[in-house]
Amino acid sequence: MDNEWLARWREGRIGFHRHETHPALVRYWPDLGVAPGTKVLVPLCGKSLDMRWLAGEGHPVLGIELADQAVEQFLAEGEGEVSRYRGDGFDISRQGNVELWRGDFFHFHIEAAAEVGAFYDRAALIALPEATRQRYAFHLAQLLPPGSQGLLIGLTRASGDEGGPPFSVDADEIRELFAPNFELVHLADGEPEPGSGFRESVWSLTRRGPRGD
Repeated sequence: MDNEWLARWREGRIGFHRHETHPALVRYWPDLGVAPGTKVLVPLCGKSLDMRWLAGEGHPVLGIELADQAVEQFLAEGEGEVSRYRGDGFDISRQGNVELWRGDFFHFHIEAAAEVGAFYDRAALIALPEATRQRYAFHLAQLLPPGSQGLLIGLTRASGDEGGPPFSVDADEIRELFAPNFELVHLADGEPEPGSGFRESVWSLTRRGPRGD
């Protein structure tokens, strides 16, 4: 999976990247009531413009991304000076209110997430094959304190088409993955995308239980 993801960025096969802020983020994030100043974790962030939107809403953003090309393109397309340093095994770049950690999400540990209080997943879960999604959901739960909230955008695709990424993750699987550690609310389903058969689903999640359980 890691090699395929890196190859996609090297070859420019990034059809999953959106050239505008995701409308579901703009529509539903304010309803979560996440306080300004709360740091938002964005796993497998790519070069998503959604991070700039969150920063514009007053949130420090911590994005984690494996592909160097994604990090460098995000920084090049932004404004302001870039500071770079290394910590906890990651190459870290900061531009404005956005901090990008280049490396493997599964190597990002709870100590580094001490200030995180919310999360946003538009393209992380659906980028992972089925065998890895349980590990992702558990690791995400470990990183978030009780009461922290997040927005998750899932994706289902036409029956019989199981290729990816992005992968199809239906509502039943989302509940199975996250219900042990999160309270879930299914907010909306999008219209099927013409020509692709993709349909997005939007969820709010609230972390329950003691941290790291």
